Amino acid sequence: TCQHVSSLDLKNLCFVHLSRFLLFFSLQTFEKLLIANRGEIACRVIKTCKKMGIKTVAIHSDVDANAVHVKMADEAVCVGPAPTSKSYLNMDAIMEVIKKTRAQAVHPGYGFLSENKEFARRLASEGVTFIGPDTHAIQAMGDKIESKLLAKNAKVNTIPGFDGVVKDADEAVRIAREIGYPVMIKASAGGGGKGMRIAWDDEETREGFRFSSQEAASSFGDDRLLIEKFIDNPRHIEIQVLADKHGNALWLNERECSIQRRNQKVVEEAPSTFLDPETRRAMGEQAVALAKAVKYSSAGTVEFLVDSSKNFYFLEMNTRLQVEHPVTECITGLDLVQEMIRVAKGYPLRHKQADIPINGWAVECRVYAEDPYKSFGLPSIGKLSQYQEPLHVPSVRVDSGIQQGSDISIYYDPMISKLITYGSNRAEALKRMEEALDNYVIRGVAHNISLLREVIIHPRFVQGDISTKFLPEVYPDGFKGHKLTDLERRELLATAASLYVAEQLRSQRFLGTPRIPIAKSKQSSWELSVRLGDGIYPVAVSKDGSSFSPCLVSQQVEVDGMKLNVTSEWNLASPLLSVTIDGTQRTIQRLSRNASGDTSIQFLGTVYKLQILTKVAAELSKYMPEKAAEDTSSILRSPMPGAVVAVSVKPGDMVSEGQEICVIEAMKMQNSMIAAKTGKVKAVHCKAGDTVGEGDLLVELE
Repeated sequence: TCQHVSSLDLKNLCFVHLSRFLLFFSLQTFEKLLIANRGEIACRVIKTCKKMGIKTVAIHSDVDANAVHVKMADEAVCVGPAPTSKSYLNMDAIMEVIKKTRAQAVHPGYGFLSENKEFARRLASEGVTFIGPDTHAIQAMGDKIESKLLAKNAKVNTIPGFDGVVKDADEAVRIAREIGYPVMIKASAGGGGKGMRIAWDDEETREGFRFSSQEAASSFGDDRLLIEKFIDNPRHIEIQVLADKHGNALWLNERECSIQRRNQKVVEEAPSTFLDPETRRAMGEQAVALAKAVKYSSAGTVEFLVDSSKNFYFLEMNTRLQVEHPVTECITGLDLVQEMIRVAKGYPLRHKQADIPINGWAVECRVYAEDPYKSFGLPSIGKLSQYQEPLHVPSVRVDSGIQQGSDISIYYDPMISKLITYGSNRAEALKRMEEALDNYVIRGVAHNISLLREVIIHPRFVQGDISTKFLPEVYPDGFKGHKLTDLERRELLATAASLYVAEQLRSQRFLGTPRIPIAKSKQSSWELSVRLGDGIYPVAVSKDGSSFSPCLVSQQVEVDGMKLNVTSEWNLASPLLSVTIDGTQRTIQRLSRNASGDTSIQFLGTVYKLQILTKVAAELSKYMPEKAAEDTSSILRSPMPGAVVAVSVKPGDMVSEGQEICVIEAMKMQNSMIAAKTGKVKAVHCKAGDTVGEGDLLVELE
């Protein structure tokens, strides 16, 4: 308090506060900033704005009224109904909000209007600052055809291909033949894997042209396509650049983004295990040369494909903040959102190229509401009934825009969060990621934690032997979850049996006292039968030590004739359960259980279904009838929630195995549904424009 401070100290204290006050106003950027986005990136921008003392305005659709980014912002305004074309892409509505709230600047995040030159032009005409490059750079780099020509002129290595707009499917086939298969068909205005197809022959080129043009029109309002040579088995490595309005530009090292599914990134890291200092410098210098060629000012990313000989080719430049920017922030110490805001206000860069370090290693996993067992991830929708981020794990960062009770809807990208771990080296960062994934609680929707965990512990990934084909090469028959070793199977069976016994003991107690004190149970061993997959295993659990309370359980469990010591506090109210098996600590989650002994346990990232019965109950269960499995060859059900874009058949039509029946669009991606067998169409239960849920019946065959 002031009475304990001398007059000299008080003057010094006031001087310090005045200096900070003057420093704030000398570096003042904007008083109010609108974020033209939603979800985790909107929350990410708001956090930096709070740090900089900038008031924020959130926009939202009607279904996002209770979203986290809406609650975090100082002001929030609804811009329309759920479909993106009527809300987050509705420029007129957003411009009205800007005028109404008197926002001085707009940060577009990524996706939506982040690379829309018309939006940037309209902001400039109203005197509102666009946190990003000017319209010229957006136009030049946002158009893949123009950007490729500019890259060639800037002496940047480019992929062989056709430099014009492809008019129709016939021209696409002709161009593809000239370039030589395989080819990549992609949206000129695209990004994020939308409007992108690989074709290996004429038929796939025609189909790819149709789907890519439809996706491009839906996602970007621009159906122009280009075709280029597809480089087989490449790495996807990108360079982060940062440039100001004074001619200064830096490259902030690389990000390895080769782990992908459907051309969308799943796991990213910085730096890359593959690049040597010379290649890194060459890629960085070419990226900066391209940025300077278009007078770029802001944060941007130049993406390259790198072959096994370290030859690299320009892929595209994203004139916005990338989804995976946190890994760069971790190894450089820079706040890229803050740098973007400073540059937009006109300040020069604070750093020189020699100041940019590579400190440690960072890994990012994109956690999606997706079922990884279906094509490495088909969208899942629903309400997050339980949600707990693993922030108690050291050196973990979670960028999310959801919370417990949030809805994952069919209207937007199914990303739940970006999970980032940091370490002094790659091994440390990966170990922390493994722990963080085990400690991540997500209930109510399907999620891809199991796939992410399997990727980061796979020997090929650990060794750095990766490419954009990693997932289909490692899992040629699709992802099946973690394959248990004999030791891991015994650990799971022992853990499940120990948990079952702890629960039985707890059910016999009331407020820490046996329910019937007169008839004390003297049971000290249990003979159980545990079903896991196709196997049924006898498991014996016995008391280990003098105390046997449900709070601290130490047991000896016999599986396959081998004895394992299992110790846990078994806090059954917690979604995370820590257990030690023969000295090895594991974090598991029990997702469900019922009176029939069925239970689901998340162990090593994968959810396993078990049935735990006493020996007597197991003997009696043999007499229970089993439900016959549904014959799925004659019916087509929707594998995901989405909207029906087209139906290609009608009752009475003959269809061949593999023939397209209908097209479902989910999260802006179009998916072709095909017949499982040859036959006649008996009934069609959907039409174009319908919204369908996962498992809904679409078509029946006779």
